[in-house]
Amino acid sequence: GSLKKVTVDTTVQEKNIAFPTDSKLLNKARENLVKLSKEHGIKLRQNYNRVGPQYVLMASRYAHAKQFKRMKKMNNKLKSRLGRVKRDIERQLPNYSVDIQSLFEVALKQAQKLIEQEQHSKNKLYSLHAPEVECISKGKAHKPYEFGVKASIAVTNKEGFVIGAQSCPGNPYDGHTLLPQLEQIKQFTAVQPEQCFVDRGYRGHEVKDTKVFISGQKRGVTRSIKKALKRRSAIEPEIGHMKNDGRLDRCYLKGAVGDAINVVMVAAGHNLRKILNKLRLLWLKIISGLMGSFIKPGQSA
Repeated sequence: GSLKKVTVDTTVQEKNIAFPTDSKLLNKARENLVKLSKEHGIKLRQNYNRVGPQYVLMASRYAHAKQFKRMKKMNNKLKSRLGRVKRDIERQLPNYSVDIQSLFEVALKQAQKLIEQEQHSKNKLYSLHAPEVECISKGKAHKPYEFGVKASIAVTNKEGFVIGAQSCPGNPYDGHTLLPQLEQIKQFTAVQPEQCFVDRGYRGHEVKDTKVFISGQKRGVTRSIKKALKRRSAIEPEIGHMKNDGRLDRCYLKGAVGDAINVVMVAAGHNLRKILNKLRLLWLKIISGLMGSFIKPGQSA
Protein backbone atom coordinates (compact mmCIF):
# COMPACT_ATOMS: atom_id res chain seq x y z
CA GLY A 1 0.00 0.00 0.00
CA SER A 2 2.81 2.43 0.87
CA LEU A 3 4.35 1.92 -2.60
CA LYS A 4 1.21 3.38 -4.21
CA LYS A 5 2.01 6.88 -2.82
CA VAL A 6 5.46 8.25 -3.66
CA THR A 7 7.30 11.55 -3.35
CA VAL A 8 9.87 12.58 -5.97
CA ASP A 9 12.44 15.39 -5.86
CA THR A 10 15.78 16.31 -7.45
CA THR A 11 19.05 17.42 -5.96
CA VAL A 12 22.60 18.01 -7.19
CA GLN A 13 25.31 15.39 -6.69
CA GLU A 14 28.53 17.38 -6.81
CA LYS A 15 31.67 15.95 -8.39
CA ASN A 16 35.03 15.86 -6.63
CA ILE A 17 36.58 18.76 -8.57
CA ALA A 18 38.16 22.08 -7.63
CA PHE A 19 36.04 25.19 -8.14
CA PRO A 20 36.54 25.90 -11.86
CA THR A 21 38.14 29.20 -12.82
CA ASP A 22 39.34 30.16 -16.32
CA SER A 23 42.91 30.78 -15.17
CA LYS A 24 43.31 27.44 -13.36
CA LEU A 25 41.78 25.44 -16.24
CA LEU A 26 43.90 27.16 -18.92
CA ASN A 27 47.11 26.64 -16.97
CA LYS A 28 46.27 23.02 -16.17
CA ALA A 29 45.57 22.29 -19.86
CA ARG A 30 48.99 23.80 -20.75
CA GLU A 31 50.70 21.72 -18.02
CA ASN A 32 49.04 18.52 -19.35
CA LEU A 33 50.28 19.20 -22.89
CA VAL A 34 53.82 20.02 -21.68
CA LYS A 35 53.90 16.84 -19.56
CA LEU A 36 52.73 14.66 -22.49
CA SER A 37 55.32 16.27 -24.79
CA LYS A 38 58.12 15.55 -22.32
CA GLU A 39 56.99 11.90 -21.93
CA HIS A 40 57.00 11.27 -25.70
CA GLY A 41 60.08 13.26 -26.68
CA ILE A 42 58.44 16.24 -28.39
CA LYS A 43 60.77 19.24 -27.95
CA LEU A 44 58.77 22.46 -27.46
CA ARG A 45 60.06 25.94 -28.34
CA GLN A 46 58.81 27.19 -24.96
CA ASN A 47 56.78 25.51 -22.21
CA TYR A 48 55.87 28.61 -20.06
CA ASN A 49 56.32 26.60 -16.83
CA ARG A 50 57.68 29.71 -15.08
CA VAL A 51 55.16 32.38 -16.12
CA GLY A 52 52.02 30.17 -16.17
CA PRO A 53 51.62 29.86 -12.36
CA GLN A 54 52.45 33.59 -11.98
CA TYR A 55 49.58 34.55 -14.29
CA VAL A 56 47.19 32.25 -12.36
CA LEU A 57 48.21 33.88 -9.08
CA MET A 58 47.77 37.41 -10.47
CA ALA A 59 44.38 36.54 -12.01
CA SER A 60 43.11 35.25 -8.64
CA ARG A 61 44.38 38.39 -6.87
CA TYR A 62 42.75 40.71 -9.42
CA ALA A 63 39.47 38.77 -9.09
CA HIS A 64 39.62 39.11 -5.29
CA ALA A 65 40.20 42.86 -5.66
CA LYS A 66 37.28 43.06 -8.16
CA GLN A 67 39.66 44.36 -10.86
CA PHE A 68 38.08 42.29 -13.60
CA LYS A 69 39.70 44.06 -16.61
CA ARG A 70 43.14 43.22 -15.25
CA MET A 71 41.98 39.67 -14.44
CA LYS A 72 40.78 39.26 -18.05
CA LYS A 73 44.19 40.43 -19.29
CA MET A 74 45.86 37.65 -17.30
CA ASN A 75 43.38 35.09 -18.64
CA ASN A 76 44.07 36.26 -22.20
CA LYS A 77 47.81 35.84 -21.58
CA LEU A 78 47.18 32.29 -20.36
CA LYS A 79 45.02 31.62 -23.44
CA SER A 80 47.74 32.82 -25.81
CA ARG A 81 50.41 30.72 -24.02
CA LEU A 82 48.19 27.63 -24.18
CA GLY A 83 47.52 28.31 -27.89
CA ARG A 84 51.26 28.57 -28.64
CA VAL A 85 52.03 25.25 -26.92
CA LYS A 86 49.06 23.58 -28.66
CA ARG A 87 50.11 24.81 -32.14
CA ASP A 88 53.74 23.83 -31.51
CA ILE A 89 52.64 20.25 -30.73
CA GLU A 90 50.25 20.13 -33.71
CA ARG A 91 53.10 21.19 -36.06
CA GLN A 92 55.35 18.35 -34.83
CA LEU A 93 52.78 15.53 -34.37
CA PRO A 94 52.67 14.40 -38.06
CA ASN A 95 56.33 13.29 -37.63
CA TYR A 96 55.32 10.79 -34.94
CA SER A 97 53.46 7.45 -35.00
CA VAL A 98 49.65 7.17 -35.03
CA ASP A 99 49.70 5.73 -31.48
CA ILE A 100 51.45 8.84 -30.09
CA GLN A 101 49.11 11.13 -32.06
CA SER A 102 46.08 9.39 -30.47
CA LEU A 103 47.54 10.00 -26.98
CA PHE A 104 47.45 13.76 -27.60
CA GLU A 105 43.93 13.80 -29.09
CA VAL A 106 41.91 14.39 -25.88
CA ALA A 107 44.34 16.95 -24.40
CA LEU A 108 44.43 18.97 -27.66
CA LYS A 109 40.63 18.94 -27.97
CA GLN A 110 40.26 20.12 -24.36
CA ALA A 111 42.80 22.89 -24.94
CA GLN A 112 40.91 24.06 -28.06
CA LYS A 113 37.59 24.04 -26.17
CA LEU A 114 39.04 26.12 -23.31
CA ILE A 115 40.49 28.67 -25.75
CA GLU A 116 37.16 29.03 -27.60
CA GLN A 117 34.64 28.98 -24.72
CA GLU A 118 33.21 32.25 -23.39
CA GLN A 119 31.15 33.10 -20.29
CA HIS A 120 27.79 32.20 -21.85
CA SER A 121 28.93 29.32 -24.09
CA LYS A 122 26.94 26.07 -23.98
CA ASN A 123 28.44 22.69 -22.99
CA LYS A 124 31.40 24.32 -21.28
CA LEU A 125 34.35 22.37 -19.90
CA TYR A 126 34.62 22.74 -16.10
CA SER A 127 37.13 20.02 -15.30
CA LEU A 128 39.85 18.32 -17.34
CA HIS A 129 39.76 14.99 -15.46
CA ALA A 130 35.92 14.96 -15.23
CA PRO A 131 34.66 16.52 -18.51
CA GLU A 132 31.08 15.26 -17.86
CA VAL A 133 30.58 17.85 -15.06
CA GLU A 134 27.74 20.36 -15.57
CA CYS A 135 27.06 23.71 -13.91
CA ILE A 136 23.68 23.54 -12.16
CA SER A 137 22.07 26.67 -10.72
CA LYS A 138 19.28 26.14 -8.19
CA GLY A 139 18.86 29.72 -6.94
CA LYS A 140 20.35 29.12 -3.50
CA ALA A 141 21.89 32.22 -1.93
CA HIS A 142 24.67 30.32 -0.11
CA LYS A 143 25.58 28.20 -3.15
CA PRO A 144 24.41 29.78 -6.45
CA TYR A 145 26.18 27.22 -8.68
CA GLU A 146 26.92 23.55 -8.09
CA PHE A 147 29.20 21.49 -10.33
CA GLY A 148 28.16 17.88 -10.84
CA VAL A 149 25.06 16.08 -12.07
CA LYS A 150 21.35 16.31 -11.27
CA ALA A 151 20.03 13.33 -9.27
CA SER A 152 16.38 12.27 -9.00
CA ILE A 153 15.24 10.61 -5.75
CA ALA A 154 11.89 8.86 -5.08
CA VAL A 155 10.74 7.87 -1.58
CA THR A 156 7.59 6.33 -0.10
CA ASN A 157 5.28 9.12 1.04
CA LYS A 158 4.75 7.69 4.53
CA GLU A 159 7.97 5.96 5.67
CA GLY A 160 10.60 7.75 3.55
CA PHE A 161 12.26 4.60 2.17
CA VAL A 162 14.07 5.23 -1.11
CA ILE A 163 12.45 3.22 -3.92
CA GLY A 164 14.06 4.99 -6.87
CA ALA A 165 17.32 6.88 -7.47
CA GLN A 166 19.02 7.85 -10.71
CA SER A 167 21.43 10.43 -12.12
CA CYS A 168 20.06 12.74 -14.83
CA PRO A 169 22.95 13.86 -17.10
CA GLY A 170 22.40 16.85 -19.36
CA ASN A 171 20.79 18.98 -16.61
CA PRO A 172 17.18 18.30 -17.75
CA TYR A 173 14.17 20.26 -16.54
CA ASP A 174 12.72 18.65 -13.36
CA GLY A 175 9.39 17.86 -15.07
CA HIS A 176 11.18 15.80 -17.75
CA THR A 177 12.86 13.59 -15.11
CA LEU A 178 9.56 12.41 -13.59
CA LEU A 179 8.53 9.82 -16.20
CA PRO A 180 11.91 7.96 -16.20
CA GLN A 181 11.86 8.04 -12.38
CA LEU A 182 8.38 6.46 -12.17
CA GLU A 183 9.45 3.83 -14.73
CA GLN A 184 12.46 3.00 -12.54
CA ILE A 185 10.17 2.60 -9.49
CA LYS A 186 8.00 0.15 -11.45
CA GLN A 187 11.13 -1.73 -12.56
CA PHE A 188 12.51 -1.96 -8.98
CA THR A 189 9.26 -2.73 -7.11
CA ALA A 190 6.95 -4.24 -9.82
CA VAL A 191 4.30 -1.75 -8.61
CA GLN A 192 2.95 1.21 -10.61
CA PRO A 193 2.56 4.17 -8.19
CA GLU A 194 -0.99 5.54 -8.14
CA GLN A 195 -0.18 8.97 -6.66
CA CYS A 196 2.99 11.02 -6.92
CA PHE A 197 3.70 14.18 -4.90
CA VAL A 198 6.20 16.73 -6.23
CA ASP A 199 7.22 20.38 -5.81
CA ARG A 200 6.44 23.21 -8.22
CA GLY A 201 9.49 22.52 -10.37
CA TYR A 202 7.62 19.59 -11.91
CA ARG A 203 4.99 21.62 -13.79
CA GLY A 204 4.83 20.45 -17.40
CA HIS A 205 5.55 16.76 -16.80
CA GLU A 206 4.48 14.08 -19.30
CA VAL A 207 3.04 11.46 -16.91
CA LYS A 208 -0.28 9.74 -17.68
CA ASP A 209 -0.37 6.42 -15.73
CA THR A 210 0.18 8.05 -12.30
CA LYS A 211 -1.83 10.91 -10.78
CA VAL A 212 0.65 13.71 -10.07
CA PHE A 213 -0.05 16.29 -7.33
CA ILE A 214 2.05 19.46 -7.35
CA SER A 215 2.73 21.35 -4.12
CA GLY A 216 0.25 24.20 -3.63
CA GLN A 217 -2.40 22.91 -6.03
CA LYS A 218 -6.08 23.15 -4.97
CA ARG A 219 -7.96 21.32 -7.73
CA GLY A 220 -8.91 17.67 -7.03
CA VAL A 221 -7.35 17.68 -3.54
CA THR A 222 -9.28 15.58 -1.01
CA ARG A 223 -8.55 15.46 2.73
CA SER A 224 -6.29 12.39 2.45
CA ILE A 225 -4.41 13.86 -0.54
CA LYS A 226 -3.97 17.15 1.33
CA LYS A 227 -2.41 15.17 4.20
CA ALA A 228 -0.08 13.34 1.76
CA LEU A 229 0.87 16.65 0.07
CA LYS A 230 1.90 18.00 3.48
CA ARG A 231 4.25 15.03 3.81
CA ARG A 232 5.88 15.88 0.46
CA SER A 233 8.41 18.15 2.18
CA ALA A 234 9.59 15.15 4.29
CA ILE A 235 11.78 14.15 1.31
CA GLU A 236 14.05 17.17 1.97
CA PRO A 237 15.51 15.84 5.26
CA GLU A 238 15.83 12.37 3.66
CA ILE A 239 18.01 13.93 0.92
CA GLY A 240 19.88 15.87 3.65
CA HIS A 241 20.68 12.59 5.46
CA MET A 242 21.80 11.01 2.18
CA LYS A 243 24.20 13.94 1.69
CA ASN A 244 25.53 14.08 5.26
CA ASP A 245 25.44 10.41 6.34
CA GLY A 246 25.83 8.87 2.86
CA ARG A 247 28.01 10.01 -0.05
CA LEU A 248 25.52 12.05 -2.07
CA ASP A 249 27.24 15.36 -1.23
CA ARG A 250 30.32 14.51 -3.36
CA CYS A 251 30.91 11.81 -5.96
CA TYR A 252 34.42 10.36 -6.08
CA LEU A 253 33.68 7.74 -8.77
CA LYS A 254 34.92 8.24 -12.34
CA GLY A 255 32.77 9.38 -15.25
CA ALA A 256 29.01 9.48 -15.89
CA VAL A 257 28.80 5.75 -15.00
CA GLY A 258 30.38 6.56 -11.62
CA ASP A 259 27.71 9.22 -11.02
CA ALA A 260 24.91 6.72 -11.73
CA ILE A 261 26.46 4.01 -9.52
CA ASN A 262 27.03 6.43 -6.63
CA VAL A 263 23.39 7.61 -6.55
CA VAL A 264 22.04 4.02 -6.40
CA MET A 265 24.60 2.93 -3.77
CA VAL A 266 23.80 5.96 -1.58
CA ALA A 267 20.07 5.12 -1.79
CA ALA A 268 20.74 1.49 -0.76
CA GLY A 269 22.90 2.65 2.18
CA HIS A 270 20.18 5.09 3.30
CA ASN A 271 17.58 2.30 3.39
CA LEU A 272 19.93 0.03 5.37
CA ARG A 273 20.53 2.79 7.95
CA LYS A 274 16.77 3.29 8.34
CA ILE A 275 16.21 -0.47 8.82
CA LEU A 276 19.05 -0.69 11.38
CA ASN A 277 17.59 2.25 13.32
CA LYS A 278 14.18 0.52 13.43
CA LEU A 279 15.84 -2.72 14.64
CA ARG A 280 17.73 -0.80 17.36
CA LEU A 281 14.47 0.71 18.64
CA LEU A 282 12.80 -2.72 18.58
CA TRP A 283 15.73 -4.27 20.45
CA LEU A 284 15.57 -1.52 23.11
CA LYS A 285 11.84 -2.19 23.58
CA ILE A 286 12.49 -5.93 23.98
CA ILE A 287 15.32 -5.34 26.47
CA SER A 288 13.30 -2.82 28.53
CA GLY A 289 10.32 -5.25 28.51
CA LEU A 290 12.52 -8.10 29.77
CA MET A 291 14.10 -5.89 32.43
CA GLY A 292 10.63 -4.82 33.58
CA SER A 293 9.51 -8.45 33.97
CA PHE A 294 12.52 -9.31 36.18
CA ILE A 295 12.00 -6.35 38.51
CA LYS A 296 9.41 -7.10 41.26
CA PRO A 297 6.80 -4.44 42.21
CA GLY A 298 8.28 -1.93 44.70
CA GLN A 299 11.86 -2.99 43.81
CA SER A 300 14.16 -0.43 42.15
CA ALA A 301 16.18 -1.32 39.04
